[in-house]
Amino acid sequence: MEGDYPAQLLAREAAPAYEGESTFALWHFSEDPSLGVFHPRPPASGSSAPLVWTVDTRHAPMFWFPRDCPRACIWAGSATSTEDRERFFGQSAAKRVHVIEAAWLESLRACQLFAYRLPTEPFRPHDQVGGYWVTSDVVEAVERVVVGDLVTRHASARVELRVTPSIWPFWQRVTGSTVEFSGSRLRNAAHHPGQLP
Repeated sequence: MEGDYPAQLLAREAAPAYEGESTFALWHFSEDPSLGVFHPRPPASGSSAPLVWTVDTRHAPMFWFPRDCPRACIWAGSATSTEDRERFFGQSAAKRVHVIEAAWLESLRACQLFAYRLPTEPFRPHDQVGGYWVTSDVVEAVERVVVGDLVTRHASARVELRVTPSIWPFWQRVTGSTVEFSGSRLRNAAHHPGQLP
């Protein structure tokens, strides 16, 4: 599965390539430097069988964050309207935008993140989330890479990193738009305006 990006296998439209993107590979990101063997684990919701999860190189920037950092990641797809392209990307030369809350900026700066490359053979694309790959096998990492400074990593990849007091106004607009998006760890975000204090 090396070589060209297998976009035809994904359940959603793939994100655009980023500056410095390397060849297709599968990665697990962690702040733990001692990982080596990955065992299938059930999701927190318990809604599916235990799996080992990875993300491919194209979507790896969505994991250039501390594990628990809430973030929203967007990019334009073929179905994104002209209005939404202008609304979300009109003042930027970036093709991808990542948004975090100001309360997480110091954690982002301090984070020491490792990328574990896993063998592609046992993995299949997840049937609902494009860019994620899963297996029920026990898998051993073939390489560990230090990701480095995460702000610099975004800048070098020409992925725009936005910092905002609350992620919710942005997220609410994104989910009602025609852009492609991914949100992670949103339960850790600042108080949602629709929630009781």
